[in-house]
Amino acid sequence: AALLTLTRKRGAATYAQTLQNIPETQVTTLENGLRVASLESNQPTFTVGLWIEAGSRYEDPKTNGAGFFMEHMAFKGTKKRPGSAFEKEVESLGAHLNGYTSREQTAFYIKGLSKDMPKVVELLSDLVQNCALEDSQIEKERAIILQELKEMDSNLTDVTFDYLHATAYQGTALAHTVEGTTENIRRLTRADLASYIDTHFKAPRMVLAAAGGISHRELVDAAKQHFTGAPFTYKGDSVPALPRCRFTGSEIRARDDALPLAHIALAVEGPGWADPDNVVLNVANAIIGRYDRTFGGGKNQSSRLAALAVEHNLCHSFEPFNTNYSDTGLFGFHFVSDPLSVDDMMFCAQGEWMRLCTSATESEVTRAKNSLRNAMVAQLDGTTRACENIGSQLLHYGRYIPLEEWEARISAVDARMVREVCSKYIYDKCPAIAAVGPIEQLLDYNRIRSSMYWIRL
Repeated sequence: AALLTLTRKRGAATYAQTLQNIPETQVTTLENGLRVASLESNQPTFTVGLWIEAGSRYEDPKTNGAGFFMEHMAFKGTKKRPGSAFEKEVESLGAHLNGYTSREQTAFYIKGLSKDMPKVVELLSDLVQNCALEDSQIEKERAIILQELKEMDSNLTDVTFDYLHATAYQGTALAHTVEGTTENIRRLTRADLASYIDTHFKAPRMVLAAAGGISHRELVDAAKQHFTGAPFTYKGDSVPALPRCRFTGSEIRARDDALPLAHIALAVEGPGWADPDNVVLNVANAIIGRYDRTFGGGKNQSSRLAALAVEHNLCHSFEPFNTNYSDTGLFGFHFVSDPLSVDDMMFCAQGEWMRLCTSATESEVTRAKNSLRNAMVAQLDGTTRACENIGSQLLHYGRYIPLEEWEARISAVDARMVREVCSKYIYDKCPAIAAVGPIEQLLDYNRIRSSMYWIRL
């Protein structure tokens, strides 16, 4: 009986209490421009990583793929830890090492026990400062990357989104794939990779972020010890400027009737990272929802488009997206369907866009806002997700935005704002389209363009 009483009295924290109880994210900028940020907690583990303002957008057609190649080389030994010694030292700590490259940023991060934080910071410093770039390792990784490129061609979702960037930002750096071309990977040299590091891995373009059971003061002390030598003494103004990328309404079609399913993405130009319209557009995407045949719920889902997809067997899956970059973005949806359902699915999806522009309701906005809140609080699960959030935000916004501020922005959204912002970006705009597979039923571009508005009498 006593146990039952204790269980009844024990209550979970409310949503508001959860936001108020989150520790403040501390940020310190070193003299060389390196930003050091941390979110302290009482967890026995932590994640620390470097987020760097570098990616395929900073590459030219001849060096496209250098950043992705460098990501592979980063874990293959340093001048202090040649060969596999680097990976073995990470493993001896029981830590987990990972990294990724995107169009505008590169990240390397390690998750380990809190007591090992100073050692992990030293390892990250060695990784970006003293990458060995041994010729034998370069040739080994070259073969691995070429094999990866072949495997990526079988992932039609990724292929579709690469085509979408290629047509939406044709002739600009955002049209590049992150992985680069096969020709580039075959001819990139050690000098090319060294030049990429020397150009982009500079302290003012880096954020050292950490989350978990660590002390901010100790993190700053470790950063001062290991991130103040060359190349981190760099203070010059010759950091390459971000190349401008202009959106173009156009299309790429890669028809292949031998494939079983059609992959189609349609997008308009969206806002950059710092634009406040992003919150409203994310609410709009939550209204549209997402669907996969493996989901439960069927036509009883709150998403009108999902209910239509189930009732009329329109697609295998669909998902809206809001992909942001520094000064532009792609706001759209992607779906996978049978060849004979392409036209019907496109019609219904564009109709849902028009409904958002003209008749979004308060009830569905309220539901969508709650969905965003749930996704926002989920960022608190685990140190790695929190660490990535801190590093990315400092690169994108120049500061870390606390969850309370995000909550205030979400709460301010209403149906009128959704209609106005969606009309601003969607209504009567020229879209970019990428389609792969058996797409004979996909209508002519001008017909799709004509469905970007409604003739109302």
